[in-house]
Amino acid sequence: MATLPQPFLFSWKEIDAASDLDRLTLVLSALPDEKMVSFLEQRRGRGRDDFPIRPMWNAMLAGIVYQHPSAESLRRELRRNGELRQLCGFDPFLGEKAVPTKDSFSRFLESLIEHEVFITEMFHALVDELKKKLPDLGVKTAVDSKAIQSFGRPANDDEKRKEEDRRRDTDANWGIKTYKGTRKDGTTWEKVVKWFGYKLHLLVDSKYELPLAFELDVASSSDMTHLIPLVEDVEENHDELHDNMNELAADKGYDSADNNAALYDDHGVKPVIDTRELWKTKKFETPFPYRYDVFCYDESGKVYCHCPCEKQGADELRELFFVGFEKERMTLKYRCPAAASEFECEGRADCEKLSPIGVGDFGRVVRVPLDLDRRIFTPIARHTDKWEKAYDRRTSVERVNSRIDQVLGFERHTIRGKAKMKVRVSLALVVMLAMALGRIRIGQSEKMRSLIAPIERAA
Repeated sequence: MATLPQPFLFSWKEIDAASDLDRLTLVLSALPDEKMVSFLEQRRGRGRDDFPIRPMWNAMLAGIVYQHPSAESLRRELRRNGELRQLCGFDPFLGEKAVPTKDSFSRFLESLIEHEVFITEMFHALVDELKKKLPDLGVKTAVDSKAIQSFGRPANDDEKRKEEDRRRDTDANWGIKTYKGTRKDGTTWEKVVKWFGYKLHLLVDSKYELPLAFELDVASSSDMTHLIPLVEDVEENHDELHDNMNELAADKGYDSADNNAALYDDHGVKPVIDTRELWKTKKFETPFPYRYDVFCYDESGKVYCHCPCEKQGADELRELFFVGFEKERMTLKYRCPAAASEFECEGRADCEKLSPIGVGDFGRVVRVPLDLDRRIFTPIARHTDKWEKAYDRRTSVERVNSRIDQVLGFERHTIRGKAKMKVRVSLALVVMLAMALGRIRIGQSEKMRSLIAPIERAA
């Protein structure tokens, strides 16, 4: 045995344990959970209190913070880690006997399911508290859905759904997502993902990457129909945050004229949503079908003119120069590309003769009303730098989804049933918000997104 001649003054175990336990302490200190805990204690009354409510609740949160995939995994950690038991609030004199049984955790989870409204209230309270710390929270937002597989087996027919079998999940169903794209060489690719379980619809702040609203549904639920309910949830629970919402980015799964119109007309939020390719037979459409003119647009939202001069060819298209969005008129304003870029166009004079109003040195002006096609035309014009930057912020929700999978334990879990899944999702998002709020309070806002970074103690 290699004996150390001089032992260290401090133990690495003490230092590492303290740093890791600080993460749970931070979450517990930020959670507005007193209302729920007091209610559950009052509900238990004078019944058996072998495993008190508060330690059980703290242990449940510890399982999320320390990424335990099951109750058994958490129980093993509690049995071997006395510091964690003490932090959760279990009686230190009982030692390992203080660790709750598997059935106790199951019954406690059933209580949380029954009173899930308290967890939802915590979520909204944390969003409000974060809004006080981050005044621009919710200005830039993004929406996406996330596939969550069920641990249960699918019931293949109605008869099996009626049978009692805890291995099955009779609430979940099958979902399919198809991803398409184009490679650099011009060839297209397609990827089909199929899963049995649920779908989490999530609205996040794209700057801070924090959840603002969510809804859990079965895997086959449509993305498109969940967009407006998420915004309405923010409006119902967070007036100030809703009033400050300026834009919302989403992929083409949310593409619809109704969504775009409702976002801007009813909520004052500018939609930044990619368009699907729905035009099968036509490539262009005219914005003025009631008269002859040289203008047209495509499904991607680009507006063109074609030169009326036969020498240059009537099929030559030029993209119009975008001027801006006119809020009062609800129109997108474009101008002649030759006038804007000051190049020679032989057909310019003939084009200007087609204008129903006079044309000056500014060149022809075209105003495209949003109502021409609310799916294609939006207040932030497509193909502009502003639109591209806004759409790039959509990736923020993908990073949040990644943390939900890899850090909060939804990549590997043992959850069956919609009620349990909803509570588990709610708890995970509450922990995410509580960690962010806790880090802001101790002056570590640059790490608010991290759930696993150690807490730096003041020197």
